[in-house]
Amino acid sequence: MTYLGFLIGFVFLPIILLLAWHWYESKNTDRVVKISRNIRLGYAFLLLSSLALAYTTLWDNYLVATNVWWYDPNRVLGITIGWVPLEEYLFFILQPVLGGLLLLFFWDRWFRAEEDQPAQQGVRRIALAITSLIWLGALAVLVIGYQQATYLGLELIWAVPIIILQLAFGADILWKNRQLLVMLILGLTIYLSLADAIAIQSGVWTIDPQQSLGILLGGVLPLEEFVFFLLTNTMVGFGFVLIWSPESHTRLGAIKNKLKSNKQIGDVSRET
Repeated sequence: MTYLGFLIGFVFLPIILLLAWHWYESKNTDRVVKISRNIRLGYAFLLLSSLALAYTTLWDNYLVATNVWWYDPNRVLGITIGWVPLEEYLFFILQPVLGGLLLLFFWDRWFRAEEDQPAQQGVRRIALAITSLIWLGALAVLVIGYQQATYLGLELIWAVPIIILQLAFGADILWKNRQLLVMLILGLTIYLSLADAIAIQSGVWTIDPQQSLGILLGGVLPLEEFVFFLLTNTMVGFGFVLIWSPESHTRLGAIKNKLKSNKQIGDVSRET
């Protein structure tokens, strides 16, 4: 197996199938509604994929540069940007698309947020407290230099701040969609972890045993790889729900109006 073969078989093909489903389901939809929905969908994919590429590039290059993981040069196209092969950048872009399409599939068929649910402010506080403690724990592990926890610590240090921002903005919105998110995050994490295990067995890439805990799921998959997909799918799922939810748009508008109002008050104060 090559890295490109991995992308085609486990990422690109499911995207094509989900796009075909999306086209089939929407072919009888009102044209204006369909265009509006597709524009929103395209915007969500463009935003999430761009952010994923921008945020992951330096971090992943650091992992390869420090041999936390490495790839077989005979199983990639040979086009490298920094320390990372082109196929890895394609994965950064395609994973949010796969996650978003799958989430939309679930959303349309089985799940609806209960819009009349009261805001769960307690959920936000608890979620932020837990994620902050996880981040601080990961930081402590890296500071004390526990080598075998290097990969896990770097994953948490990298991903948890984004999850904290998402929770700070809309933990209550995410809580309303918790069934949908659990199905997406766990389902896609298990699927990509199985695909990853096949790639590791095929020698496409290797995780440094000296910088990982040595816990192999199914005797093949390093625990850190499962955690990686759990974290990335959480970021993708949270991001897509927050972009897609009408309540997020209302909240964002209120924040913009408040900032504008505060700016106007500040301008008046300076003039006086």
